[in-house]
Amino acid sequence: MVGENDRLIYVNMTDQSVSIEPYPAEWKLLGGRALSAKILQKDCDPTCDPLGPDNVLVAAPGIMAGTTAPTSGRLSIGGKSPLTHGIKEANVGGNPGQDLMKLGFRAIVVKGQPADAEKRYGLRIDGDGVEIVAADEYKGLWNYACCTKLLEGEDKSASVISIGPAGEMRLTGSSVACTDSDQDRRPARHAARGGLGAVMGSKGLKWVLVTPGKAKARRPEDTKAFMAKVKSYSSDYLGGPQMFKTGTSSVVPVANMLHTFVYKNRTEGQSPDVEALDGARIVESFETRGGGMHNCMTGCIVKCSNIVHNEAGEYVTSALEFETITLLGASCAISSIDDVADLDRLCDELGVDTIEAGAAIAVLMDSGNLEWGDAEGAKNIMRNLTDGSDQNTAIGNGAVAVGKLTGHARVPEAHGQAIPAWDPRPLKATGVTYCSSAMGADHTAGLIVNPGLQPDEFAQASQECQIVNAACDSSGFCQFLQVSINDMSDFYSAFYGEEITREQVADLGWECMQDEWDFNTAAGWTPEDDKMSDCLVEEGIGPDNVFKFDVDAETIAAAKVRFDSRDELFSSKASG
Repeated sequence: MVGENDRLIYVNMTDQSVSIEPYPAEWKLLGGRALSAKILQKDCDPTCDPLGPDNVLVAAPGIMAGTTAPTSGRLSIGGKSPLTHGIKEANVGGNPGQDLMKLGFRAIVVKGQPADAEKRYGLRIDGDGVEIVAADEYKGLWNYACCTKLLEGEDKSASVISIGPAGEMRLTGSSVACTDSDQDRRPARHAARGGLGAVMGSKGLKWVLVTPGKAKARRPEDTKAFMAKVKSYSSDYLGGPQMFKTGTSSVVPVANMLHTFVYKNRTEGQSPDVEALDGARIVESFETRGGGMHNCMTGCIVKCSNIVHNEAGEYVTSALEFETITLLGASCAISSIDDVADLDRLCDELGVDTIEAGAAIAVLMDSGNLEWGDAEGAKNIMRNLTDGSDQNTAIGNGAVAVGKLTGHARVPEAHGQAIPAWDPRPLKATGVTYCSSAMGADHTAGLIVNPGLQPDEFAQASQECQIVNAACDSSGFCQFLQVSINDMSDFYSAFYGEEITREQVADLGWECMQDEWDFNTAAGWTPEDDKMSDCLVEEGIGPDNVFKFDVDAETIAAAKVRFDSRDELFSSKASG
């Protein structure tokens, strides 16, 4: 049953009012992405202006957040995307998800818009209640300065959700930051994709401060079974290969081999700078520069986040991931891992998606308006992103905006969102995900790293991975923990003290996807929109340019018609 303390926070930014309502019993098994989708279906007009007062911003922790389950405190930020003009969920680590659930808050739902667009507000949440406060003094602050100022004098348990100046300016490539579990509580974890930072900015909401104080972890109904599952899963994971032990940056050599470490705006699938950009260089630097691997949230056993220092031993950023190294590094022909780290920090400070920003800069370079490999030029753009100039504003608005500004047609995108590092030409089932998912071009919706799949396998492989990932994003577990549907069933059953079958969990993932597709259909998406940009269809990469995205529309459409459940779905890992 739903806990007596489970509640929803409704925030009206038009009149700066707050109401706290009981959590609906029928939503007991909904959390994170699935809960966000359900709330948006109920409260948001799909035809609304994404940056207008009728859009709804949702922050929903996963079901297992706030418990002692390992690596389970992920937070979903949802709303109508100003990039795709469809529903969007961006999943993020850090501590706010854990802290909200410890206080019994299953979601924050933000509606409306202040009459004065220049005003800034903050939302304070603790054991005593929820309050909107004036926050004009934080206006324009970069994320690190904002969080340092906000957390000064606050309880050490407090965590922050914030936006940088890009979100305040409503740039459509902007992200929502969360502070991590490091003692400095850095805003280095980002709900990055889809421009949801702009939605938060359109609400006049600069930050959310969550202070759980001495709130206890959420208690399972069957404590013995739950703790046994926690112990056995943690033991199995820690005793296994731990494929993310040195972070996603370690994937660079494999991605290059697969022709998906893309170079010069995806005109090639391999970078000549692969050795310099290999994540192994980060790990090697720990001995001389300091830094190391750490966990982004309390209770994480994966610890995939790398803390990157410069040559002087000073902190630069955390974490420097494969996607960022590919889009801000290789795709821009920038060959120094230190330059990529600087760019990553600038993106986190300003509050922009590193994938969208990297893709936008690569399009700018491809158009001839910036030299390939000009790291200093790229940094200058980022430092001045919010200066109001046409070029820098376009970069902040993403790859499609840069293509329109420059008249350059080579813009790798799907549904208006830049393609992630994992290229859909050698990884065609992943391309099916980019086209068929309600999330648009987002690898976390269903990444399949299996170049050997046959055409008649693309749709089902994509769909099955999408179901598992939708369920995972709703659970609060990190995809890197690689929980299966069976594992989620076990955790849920012990937590609720009743059998939650694997079929129920799979159905929850599918229901989430259906809610999202229904929203997008009402928003105006059509089957004709489920396609890849022409440059990825017409231009090949790899030996003799053999890799092209030549998947037909029928295969893409098939991914949206449910296949019969198979045992492979229940045992598959969430990361594809």
